[in-house]
Amino acid sequence: MTTSTTEVLVGGAVLAAAIAFGAYAVTSTGFSLTEHGYPLTASFRSLEGITAGSDVRLAGVKVGTVTGISLNPETYRADMALSVQDGVQIPDDSAIVISSEGLLGGNFVEISPGGSTFYYEAGDEILDTQGSVSLISLLLKYVAGGNE
Repeated sequence: MTTSTTEVLVGGAVLAAAIAFGAYAVTSTGFSLTEHGYPLTASFRSLEGITAGSDVRLAGVKVGTVTGISLNPETYRADMALSVQDGVQIPDDSAIVISSEGLLGGNFVEISPGGSTFYYEAGDEILDTQGSVSLISLLLKYVAGGNE
């Protein structure tokens, strides 16, 4: 079996490009193997469009990540676990809302900070929540004349 220098160089270039693309993907998504931040929880009526790994934003800046979602069998609400970066203090009267990036954009978790001088600690639950609004249900209400 013979190999030419050109084949080896092209193979090396393809391998280098694949490694560079993988490194870019890891750094641009903020993926890390170690957990940096403190955990918080919240309970929502609906978490439509949110999955583990979704962004948690404060003033449009990513400050955390959704780490888990589960259904509470007693309340039939969606319980969400999230991690907020160390150094980002959230006032304890803040609200957490499911927001959309636009009509066709994805959903993310938005924290609306309050004015309290006390802050959430690791493991606390954010009580003031607002779930996602279904675009289909809004359109149906509009078409039906809002009488529902």
